[in-house]
Amino acid sequence: MFAEYDVIVVGAGHAGCEAAAAAANMGSRVLLITMNMGTIAQMSCNPAMGGVAKGQIVREIDALGGYSGIISDKSMIQFRMLNLSKGPAMWSPRTQNDRMLFAEQWRLALEKTSGVDFWQEMVSGLLIEKNRVVGVKTSLGIEIRSKAVVLTNGTFLNGKIHIGEKNFGGGRAAERAATGITEQLIELGFESGRMKTGTPPRVDGRSLNFAVMEEQPGDENPGKFSFTNTEPPKKQVSCWITYTNEKVHKKLEQGFEQSPMFQGRIKGLGPRYCPSIEDKINRFAERERHQIFVEPEGWNTVEIYVNGFSTSLPENIQYEALRLIPGFENAKMFRPGYAIEYDFFPPTQLKTTLETQLIDNLYFAGQINGTTGYEEAASQGLMAGINAHLKINNKEPFVLKRSEAYIGVLIDDLVNKGTQEPYRMFTSRAEYRILLRQDNADLRLTEKGYKIGLASEARFEKVLTKKNDMLRLEKELTLMRAEPEAVNATLEALGTSALGEKVAVTTLLKRPQIGMKQLGQLDNRIKKALDLFDHEIQQQVEINLKYESYIEREQKLAEKIESLENYKIIPDFDYDRVKALSSEAREKLKRIRPETIGQMSRISGVSPADVSILTVYLGK
Repeated sequence: MFAEYDVIVVGAGHAGCEAAAAAANMGSRVLLITMNMGTIAQMSCNPAMGGVAKGQIVREIDALGGYSGIISDKSMIQFRMLNLSKGPAMWSPRTQNDRMLFAEQWRLALEKTSGVDFWQEMVSGLLIEKNRVVGVKTSLGIEIRSKAVVLTNGTFLNGKIHIGEKNFGGGRAAERAATGITEQLIELGFESGRMKTGTPPRVDGRSLNFAVMEEQPGDENPGKFSFTNTEPPKKQVSCWITYTNEKVHKKLEQGFEQSPMFQGRIKGLGPRYCPSIEDKINRFAERERHQIFVEPEGWNTVEIYVNGFSTSLPENIQYEALRLIPGFENAKMFRPGYAIEYDFFPPTQLKTTLETQLIDNLYFAGQINGTTGYEEAASQGLMAGINAHLKINNKEPFVLKRSEAYIGVLIDDLVNKGTQEPYRMFTSRAEYRILLRQDNADLRLTEKGYKIGLASEARFEKVLTKKNDMLRLEKELTLMRAEPEAVNATLEALGTSALGEKVAVTTLLKRPQIGMKQLGQLDNRIKKALDLFDHEIQQQVEINLKYESYIEREQKLAEKIESLENYKIIPDFDYDRVKALSSEAREKLKRIRPETIGQMSRISGVSPADVSILTVYLGK
């Protein structure tokens, strides 16, 4: 019935979709297996993409040749660039999306991707021969062979849903859990654990009073995620903000005795940075209110996502508490919130390619690795799909460094440090934030995507043109001189000091009061030069010149640290031979098997002394 595939991807969430698309676009024959063809790329939680650090990841996926940015642009109902009051390292794009359109666009994109086949069924096990995965077995007993398998099971592995004192098996509301894979992996020697996440109730927007809420419109001049020719939205939908109060908190507290979280029925650890509403009022009892974001689910639906009200309390408590929130007095609930527990596998059992250490050609991506968030999952799926294709074609693996991408930071953190709770990306996790901005993701990564056969030649040529235009503008501004008599009046009006002599125009950009817009107001010569280049080129040159010293400092630091990555450690190195290593370091190194001294230095429990000892030993 089935010919042998190059890559089988199990699960069609954000990770699975990116994995399938990447491997297929690089030339692999791919089978994407999902339990429900109707829920491909389902936005299980909030209908949004991006945000702080997450927006950078979406742009990186797009720059490499992935689909998430394009799909987000095609389905967005609102765009906002967050943190514009801070420096460009913190700017983070975010879209509010049409939930149904997002899933539809993903399915259409996959169906148009040559090389992707589909099969609807549960995968109940893996086919393993001589420590190598050679395919999968389905719940109908069908065996499908392949050269590599990517597991992207999300919250479905032995998933259990909790609402108050009720609990039942399920990987998502109204969808059954996946069984069999966890048990087999444990038998093979894998370590597993349990995690928990949650989702809020959905309500009928027609029953809300938006007049008493604070409107949160999109940006006046909206941007987009993709570096391709996708269009920014011509119209946008507003979101809204309201707040809980003491009455809401007291009502929620009435359900604490039935809370699965407080009564110990939930064993898995939940996301620290996205706690349930009951966890918020328990941990932060001193706060009189908590913010609630009221988010539309799409262009043509009245369904509303109540962001900030994630809960697993009994449905009647949820309903009564919701109606005490300003604007929700007459709210009608479509469905209650719930918590879900699921199996995950500590990611220290993976290589930096996301291939497992125990079984060759088996890759894990997404929530199976202990992460939370669409963006984190999608980026892992992309990297797993890329590396699965490269491995079976005997090509060099593709690994991004911490200084090259947030994706590199994410995977490096997971593999070397592991995680005891759902991992979420933040800008604070990256040491090279000024290098890893959202605006330069194409300049950093598109050439890499092109070289491995993922990003198209048209994308690559577009980046070369962009780089050339940036050099031209920077050179022109460097050669141009600002004359005191021509610019001083405008400089003083802008609140910055006048010039005493001619200076290079580029020096004026170092002043905090002056950007490209203000530069064009100083002198007609400057304005004419700027008008030859679009906003994107001007912005890139402005950032590079204004933050030049900071960028150079980070680049030098990255180069210094990178030298440790050149010290390779042979895969089967016997750490027991190095008696001077601490026992903790020896234990961690034997388990994680770092590929370089640089990777070793980032493993929790490995001290600088251990790094020095091993470096000297390997040098001998």
